[in-house]
Amino acid sequence: MSLTAILDKRFQLATNRTNIRTEFIAGLTTFLTCTYILAVNPAILSSTGMDAKAVLWATAISSALSCFAMGLMTNYPFALAPAMGLNAYFAYTVCGTLGLSWQNALACVFVEGVSFCLLSFIGVQEKIVNAIPECIKQAISAAIGFFIAFAGLNNAGIIISDPNNLLQLGDLQNPGMQLALLGILLTAGLVIKRVKGGILIGILAITFIGLFVTNPVTGTAYTQWNGIIALENPIAALSPTFFKLRFSGLFTGGIVAAIGVLFAMFSFLFVDLFDSIGVLVGVGIKAGFINEKGELPHAGKALFVSAAGAAVGALLGTQTVTVFGAESTTGIAEGGRTGLTACVTGLLFLLALLFTPLFLMIPPIATAPALIMVGIFMIEPLMHVDLSDTTVAFPVFICVAFMAFTFNIAYGILFGLLAFTGGQVFAGNARRLTPTTWILTGVFILYLVLEIIFR
Repeated sequence: MSLTAILDKRFQLATNRTNIRTEFIAGLTTFLTCTYILAVNPAILSSTGMDAKAVLWATAISSALSCFAMGLMTNYPFALAPAMGLNAYFAYTVCGTLGLSWQNALACVFVEGVSFCLLSFIGVQEKIVNAIPECIKQAISAAIGFFIAFAGLNNAGIIISDPNNLLQLGDLQNPGMQLALLGILLTAGLVIKRVKGGILIGILAITFIGLFVTNPVTGTAYTQWNGIIALENPIAALSPTFFKLRFSGLFTGGIVAAIGVLFAMFSFLFVDLFDSIGVLVGVGIKAGFINEKGELPHAGKALFVSAAGAAVGALLGTQTVTVFGAESTTGIAEGGRTGLTACVTGLLFLLALLFTPLFLMIPPIATAPALIMVGIFMIEPLMHVDLSDTTVAFPVFICVAFMAFTFNIAYGILFGLLAFTGGQVFAGNARRLTPTTWILTGVFILYLVLEIIFR
C-alpha cells in the first residue's frame, strides 16, 4: 500500500474532500503563524529564572507531541502550543505576586492538567461544550474572529495603545505598518482570487520584503537573517527544566497564601478549559465540524488532548499547553480539514529545533495579515443569529465585546453565558435553562468572586 493510500485511509482525506498537498500547505501555514511562540515564550518565562533555551525546547516538544495527539486521536486540524497570556500570568502573577518559585508554578500547571484530564474521564468537558446555548456558540466563533483580528492589527502596529484615548491608529509613516497594510491587501487579493495557499504566500512575501526594510526603532531589518541550522544537544538543552516541577513549599505561606495558590491552579484550569472550549466550538462551527445536533463530535477527546498537553508541558518545563485558535484557523482557511494538518504542524515544531534561525526570522508584521483575514472569515456565523431578539442579541454582544475588549477568550465565554442566563431569567424562561447551564453560571460567579478577592 502506498504512502498516499495509507494517509488517505488514516485521516479520511477523500471523505473530507481534501488531499495531502492541501493538508501540508495548511499545516505549514498554521505552523508559520505559531512560530512566534518559540521566541516569545522563552523571553517571558526566563524572567522567572528559567533557562531560556530549555524553555524553547520544552515549548517545541510539548507543542509537537500535542499536535500529533490531536491529529491522531481526533482527526481535527487543530494546533496546540503553550498558551499566550498564561505565560505572563505564570511569570508575573504566580511567580511575581504570589512569590512562588518557577518550579512550584510548574507544579500548579501540572495539577491543572491532571485535573483537566480527570474531568474528561467523567464526561464533564463534552457536556459543557454541548450545553452551551446555540446563540453563544455562534457568538464565540465571531468573538474569536474579532479577537484574532485585533491581535493581528496590534502586532502589526496598525492599532496601538493611547493613554488619552485607549486606542489609536498607528504611525502611517512607519515602514512596518506600511508593510503590514501591503500584506493585508496582498493576502486579501489572493484570497478573493481564490489562489491556493494565498495566506501562506502573503506570509512568505512580507517576510522576504522585510529583509530589505529597516525598522526605525531597532535600526535593523524587520526580517533578521541569522543562518539556517542550529545544532544543539537535546539532553543538555532541555535538562535545566526537564522534570524540575516541585510540590514542596507550595502551601507553606499561611492560609491566605495557600488559598492564593489554589486560586492560581483554578485560574490555570479555568482559562485552559474555556479557551479550549471556545476555540473548538468557534472554529468548529466555521470549519463545518458541528453536527446537525449542534454538537462537536469527539469534543471530549480533543479536550483530553489539551489537558494532557498541559500536564506534559509542565513536566518538560513550560506553562499550560492549549489549543491555538487563531493560528489553527489560518490552516483551516487554507483547506486543512483533517488531523494530517495537525501532524504536519507538529512535525514542523520538531524540525524547528534544527532550523530555529530560519523559522524565527518570520516577523509579526508578516503573520498579522493572516490573522486579520482569518478574523474576517470567523464573523460569518453572526448571519445565523436572530439579533432582533434582545434575549439573544444581549448575550451575543456581551460575548463578542468582552472577548475582544478584555483580550481574553475565557472572559468572553464567562460573561456571555452569564448574560444569557440573566436574560432568560428576566424573560421568564428560567425553567427552560438546563441544569448544566445553572451549574456553569454558579461556577462563573464563584470564579469572579475569587478573582475580586485574590487579584
